[in-house]
Amino acid sequence: MCRVAYGRLAGWQSDKGWTQGGETYAGMVDVSRALVRARPTAVAQRDAVIAGLPRVPAWFRRAFPASRWGARVNAAVTPSFFKWLVGPASVIEVEVDAGPVNRSGVRIDKCRYLDEAGCAAMCVNLCQQPVQSFFTEQLGMPLTMTPDFGDGSCVMAFGKTPPPAADDPARSTPCLAACSVASDGGKESPSRQCPSLRL
Repeated sequence: MCRVAYGRLAGWQSDKGWTQGGETYAGMVDVSRALVRARPTAVAQRDAVIAGLPRVPAWFRRAFPASRWGARVNAAVTPSFFKWLVGPASVIEVEVDAGPVNRSGVRIDKCRYLDEAGCAAMCVNLCQQPVQSFFTEQLGMPLTMTPDFGDGSCVMAFGKTPPPAADDPARSTPCLAACSVASDGGKESPSRQCPSLRL
């Protein structure tokens, strides 16, 4: 589904197989790279993905308002539903908006998407920012995602309002050495901000 949607947004689709497990996933990552190249700014990349996400009807938010219990439910189902995309994850306690801590966090041990992409911009602009926006604005469930570009992990905190995009520490991430999206492959600029993360 991600591969189809990203391919539509990029105007290109990978020729890698669709039923060969790892090759299928690699095809999705290839299409993600194409999307980053087709939409050269962080805002354009993020907005393209957000526009491709489903619209949630107003009644859903009224029927399922944000709550500490709802945040825990979201955290409980995330490791099972998204293992194919991000890899192994576990439920943890996190600080949230409506109290000191809640068991509504998910720690992704080593994000499969970030590991295979090797690109901070793909992580932030195609995953973190759109997913935070979808949960916070569409579903009414605040979500803050905090990727760690050093070890490849990520913490998802359901019930915690994310900072404005301009203030998100992930935006100041240096270009990753493994990046194949940046014009210099990331190898000449490991100490400066990833150019695709600038707003």
